[in-house]
Amino acid sequence: MTAETDSLLPRIYQAPMEGVIDHHVRALLSAIGGVDICVTEFVRVTHTKLPRRVFTRLCPELESGAATASGIPVRLQLLGGNPEAMAVNAARAVSAGARAIDLNFGCPAKSVNNSDGGACLLQSPHRVEAIVGAVRRSVPDSIPVTAKIRLGYSDRSSYLDNARAAEAGGANELAVHARSKVDGYRPPAYWEYIGEIREQLSIPVIANGDIWTVAEFQRCRQVTGCSAFMFGRSLLARPDLGLQIKALCAGHDYTPMDWPQVMGLLWDYYQTTRDHYPAKYLGNRIKQWLAYLKLAFPEAQLFFERIKRLREAEAIEAAFADELATEVEGIEAA
Repeated sequence: MTAETDSLLPRIYQAPMEGVIDHHVRALLSAIGGVDICVTEFVRVTHTKLPRRVFTRLCPELESGAATASGIPVRLQLLGGNPEAMAVNAARAVSAGARAIDLNFGCPAKSVNNSDGGACLLQSPHRVEAIVGAVRRSVPDSIPVTAKIRLGYSDRSSYLDNARAAEAGGANELAVHARSKVDGYRPPAYWEYIGEIREQLSIPVIANGDIWTVAEFQRCRQVTGCSAFMFGRSLLARPDLGLQIKALCAGHDYTPMDWPQVMGLLWDYYQTTRDHYPAKYLGNRIKQWLAYLKLAFPEAQLFFERIKRLREAEAIEAAFADELATEVEGIEAA
């Protein structure tokens, strides 16, 4: 792939998913390839100055140039409703090693919205502008400040107001989840709104929402006109979706990951995270990921049923060994 071809490919962003995509998952997804930018889970900002360890706990990549081991840039995400506190902590995050600050105006969780964070701020576009502006002024011009919004809170009527507010505040890029807070994650995603936002703004707009397959990517690109796309649940369901999309756009043949390859990925993830969680939660992250993988791989549901009640390392590892051996036997027989 030439540099010219690479410059024409869509940019693929990994969407943050609270309690799901941590630095271990970011490392695995970026190692597979196809992802250009990763975003952390949110750092909750209230009225206090956060210590360095808060930023490095959620983003240990800050200790290595704010990038994964594969060299993919990682943006530190902040969430909060107080402009001054967000500004102070953005500056502290940069001092801790952050090379880009992402602002969350899209989280639909009730606990977050009831604490003056996330999508509830979309009810007041002037607050979106104030927060973005305060953060933009608090960090060097060389540090990108990006924002994520939904189409609104109780409905989708404020989509342009909030998009314009983020741009007016100085955001360098804007990711748009094509639903309101009340829409939650229910289909459909309203991509046509993103297309209108892209036409109205002068900054890059990133399309997000219900892009599960290459075919849906093609439809989303046609509707929105965007050249950048953000994937969360769909990237967990198809870990190489970015590679599939880029191969399509480059006109290259590509064979998507099959279940034996996915099982190898899960095994690597299990081994990497095994010692990082209390024994009583052993295997929970694998079971969580299987819930997304089953949307693309029927085998994932079968493996989940096999391990869902297992808690002991020996039993979980035996199940992995059997599954991996079965897949190898199937390949050799073929």
